[in-house]
This record gives sequence, C-alpha cells and structure tokens, in this order.
Amino acid sequence: MRLLAAVALLTSAASAAAAGDPLGAAINQAESANRAAQASQQRIDQLDDDTRKLFERYRSAVAQTAQLQAYTQQLQDLGKQQQDQLSSLQEQLAGIDKTERELMPLMLRMLDSLKKFVSLDLPFLRAERQDRLASLERLMADDSTPIAEKYRRLLEAYQIEAQYGRTLGAESETVDGRSIDVLRVGRLALYSLSPDGREAGLWDPQGKRWRPLQSQWCPAIAEGLKIARETSTPQTLVLPVPAAEQAP
Repeated sequence: MRLLAAVALLTSAASAAAAGDPLGAAINQAESANRAAQASQQRIDQLDDDTRKLFERYRSAVAQTAQLQAYTQQLQDLGKQQQDQLSSLQEQLAGIDKTERELMPLMLRMLDSLKKFVSLDLPFLRAERQDRLASLERLMADDSTPIAEKYRRLLEAYQIEAQYGRTLGAESETVDGRSIDVLRVGRLALYSLSPDGREAGLWDPQGKRWRPLQSQWCPAIAEGLKIARETSTPQTLVLPVPAAEQAP
C-alpha cells in the first residue's frame, strides 16, 4: 500500500510539474519527434540500401540475360553452319560414290586398251611390261585399295608407256638359243647385235621376226647401245628403218 501510494504521488507530481512547465513539455515532445524522425530516417536509409542492392542485382541479371541470349544466338548460328557443312559433305560423298561407280568401268576399259596396245607394240621389255599389266589387273580386283590409288597406278603405267616412245633403250635377249643385244629407238624400230658385234638385225613388225642387216650397220647399232646404256655421250645415229607399210 505504501508503494502504490508512492507511485501515485510521483505521477501526480510529474503531471503537476508538466502542467506547470510548458517549455519542458515542448522540449520533451521535440526530443520524441527527433527520435521518431531518426528512426524513420534509419528505416529510409535501410530501404534505400535494400533498393540499391536489388537494383544492382536486377541490372546484373539483365546483363547476364543479354550475354546468355547472345551466346545462345551464336550457338544457333554455329549449329546452322555445322548443319550446312554436314549437308554439303553428304552431297559430296554421294557425288564421290557416283564418280567411283562411273570411274571403275572407265579404268577397266583403259586397262584393256593398254593390254591390247602392248600386245601390238614392238616386243621390248616384254617381261617387265607384262608384269606391270598383271599387277594392275590384281590391283583393280582388290576391293581394299582406294579407287584413287588404282587410278594413279593406271595413269603411271600410261606415262611409262608414253616415255618409251621418246627414249633409247637397251636390253639383252635370247633368240633361237643365241644371246643378242637389242637397241630400241623410241617406238620406231628395234635393232639387234650379236655379242661379237659382227651380226646385226632389224625387227620386222609385220612378219614378227628378225631380218638380218648388212654388217655396215653394226657400228651404228653398237654406238646406239652405248648411248642407251649411258656409257657414251648422245650423238646422231644413222640407221635403217622399217618400210612404212611394215610399221607397227
């Protein structure tokens, strides 16, 4: 009871003091208003910071979105380019398959023509040339060999045959049990010379045999053999040639 009386007394005293002191009351109200204003400003500052952070996050998200959109567009463009390239490669592969189907019969015809040409040509380097043709036949029948390699080897054989027409050649043969040296002058003629250098011959394409030549041609044939074997310097040779109607 004494405590309640004391509180009531203090309250009454404060009220009396406030009622009797208007300036103090105004100061108290001003302080309360300042405290309220400070609290409001703090809340405003906090809201401003939160708003600024949210704006920065928004701006970063917008920038990332723009980057992702640009990257997505690049991927789409790259995908389209790759698809176009794939379509082009598929078309090229289809064209290659068609070319191979058309090229193989052509190469077989070329090989057949080469075989016929060799069989009708002058009889020089027969074993070497026949081996080359046989190798080409095996190559054409080999499915594991690329068609480009087959074509290259076939053209190489044609080039070798073409070179024979522009060069001198020398080889040794056995005819009727006798050894002879054979001089080839391009594809113009074949000449033979005995080992002792005393007997000469000229190949007769029509008769498919050797015809004897007068001994006066032996030195020229011997010199031609040296030139063909690169043991003598090239020089002009005077030799008889088959008649036009006898030419191969």
